Formats: sequence, structure tokens, C-alpha cells
Amino acid sequence: MKRLRWPSWLPIDPYIVVLLGTVGLAALLPARGTAADVTSGASTAAIAFLFFLYGARLSTREALDGLKHWRLHVTVLICTFVLFPVFGLAARGLVPVLLTQPLYQGLLFLTLVPSTIQSSIAFTSIARGNVPAAICAGSFSSLVGIVLTPLLAAGLLGGDAVGFSTDSLVKIVLQLLVPFLAGQVLRRWIGGFVTRHKRVLGLVDRGSILLVVYTAFSEGMNQGIWHQVSLVRLAGLLGVEAVLLAVMLLLTWYGARALGFDREDRIAIQFAGSKKSLASGLPMASVLFAGHASLAVLPLMLFHQMQLMVCAVIAKRRARDPEASADASEGGTDASGGSGETTAEGSAAHPVQGQPQDRVLR
Repeated sequence: MKRLRWPSWLPIDPYIVVLLGTVGLAALLPARGTAADVTSGASTAAIAFLFFLYGARLSTREALDGLKHWRLHVTVLICTFVLFPVFGLAARGLVPVLLTQPLYQGLLFLTLVPSTIQSSIAFTSIARGNVPAAICAGSFSSLVGIVLTPLLAAGLLGGDAVGFSTDSLVKIVLQLLVPFLAGQVLRRWIGGFVTRHKRVLGLVDRGSILLVVYTAFSEGMNQGIWHQVSLVRLAGLLGVEAVLLAVMLLLTWYGARALGFDREDRIAIQFAGSKKSLASGLPMASVLFAGHASLAVLPLMLFHQMQLMVCAVIAKRRARDPEASADASEGGTDASGGSGETTAEGSAAHPVQGQPQDRVLR
């Protein structure tokens, strides 16, 4: 029996529809009382397991090889944790004309979140870029962000906006970094299993995000904070985020060219340096913003969906570039420098690599 597939002619990723449905479910049937405690604990465990899988997927050899491209990784980190926050701070001038103070705080928080892992790799693979570099860049960004994002949030948002403390930092490290390192340690024994069951375990990725979204928005409904956001404000937020994404896509592409990176590296820099991770941002926001996390993560959720749709279009166009066709025809190698077999079957380090025909769900 053939698997049911989302119609290719529909421009919206099915996961976006599911995310919106999860928000709607939280609005109609928010978790309260004991159910809220259960969903909160389950979402924490799910995210920890998600980062455990990240650790189990990342090959130590590829991580060490990625260190050779230190200029590329430094460039991605600067885009993620310097340029993005600068633009976030500049958006302060849009309050209160275009944005409310809570929406601005959420927008600034999104600029502090680390880059994505899975979608950066997928888009880089589609565009025939440097896939191993994208794997390492996304992973390094996530690891650095576990510590740097809470520190930046405390410094730029202030103690009144976020509940930053040593305990909150320890909680984030225990939820994200420790499971990742555990996955790295156990990769020797479970790496093959993770690779063989990548499609099934991929449901954990998406399910974890949905559970955290439901928990965060349930808390928002219980506290009645949604009356603070009007359709006009939401439209203004979307406009600001569209400009932010466009600016970062242009800076990462042309800035990387000015720095002397070749085409394959520029692709990895553009996709890893212009995106923000929902998987990392949601659990951090739930710790730092507590009961106000639902409003704080709204800009991140909107930006996440926008970046997926825009980058999917860009990746397909990059794959059709004459320069990409010329690279692909030389020696039968793929853009990551590996063999055609690697591209067709994917990488043991990550299930998305080598599967450009699948829709990107994260």
C-alpha cells in the first residue's frame, strides 16, 4: 500500500497546517489543572528526547571534519547571534506604532534563538550546497545557543521580561545539552538503529514541537492574554518579520560572497545563518517566560513557518542555477563533495540529508 502524500501542488507545508491546528486545539480545549501538569512534563521529556536523537545522529567524525571550516561556522554564528540581535534591537523603534511591547519582546527573543539543524541541512542538500558544513553549522549553533541565548535574553530583555537565573540556565542545559551529549556517547551502539528507523523517529521531531506548542498556548488561554493581540498588530508583526527574513537572506548570500566563500559554502551559510530554531526556542521560552511563553513564542512560530516557505523556493531555484548544474556534472559528485550514493541514500549523521524530494517539516 502506497503512503498517502500531501498534494505537491499545494503551496503550504502540511506541518504548518498541523501546527495551526494545534494552536486551534489549544484555543478550544486548553489543558488545565492536572492535564496541564501532565502536558508540561510530557513536553519537557519530548524535547529532551529530541535533542538526544540529535546527538545520536551527528557523527563525531563529521563534527571534527567540520572544524576545518571554522571561517564558515564563525560566519554563521555571527549572523545568528550578532546580526539578528542588532536588527531585533533596531525594531524597538516600531513600538508602539506597529508593535506592542509584548510582541516586540517576542520578536527580540526570536533574534536570539540558535539556528535550525534539520531544515538547514535539507535546504542545503536541495540547493546542492555543502551539506557536511550545514550539519556542523546547525549543530554548533544549537550547542552554543543553549548557553548564549539565555544570557543574551537576560541582558537584552532584562530581568523583568524574562525569569533568568542560574537555576533557569541549569534547567535549559539539563533539558537540551545533557541529552545531546548522551546521544553522542551512545551513538556507537544506537547510531545504526537511529539511521534505520529515521522515518519513524522523525515523528518524534514533529510531535515534540506540537506538544510544546499545545502546552505553551494552553497556558496563554488559561491566563487570557490573547485579547492583547489584534489582527492589525499581527499583520504588522508579519510585515516586520518578512523584512527581517529578506534582509538576512540577502546579507548571508552576498556577505558570504564578499568574504570569498565558494558557491557551496555560500548556500550552507545562507540557510544556516538566516533561520531560527523552533525546537530550541520553544523550551527556552517556556523556562524564561514561564506563563507568558505563548505570547513570547508567537513571533518565533510565525517566523519559522515563513522561513520554511521562502527557503523552499530559494533552494529549488539554487538547484537550477547553471553553476549548480555544472558542479553536479563534474565527476558525478554531489554538492557536498560526496558520491552520488551518499546523496541518494542520505547520511548516517542525519536523516534529512540526501532526501531533497521530501517536504521539509522542521
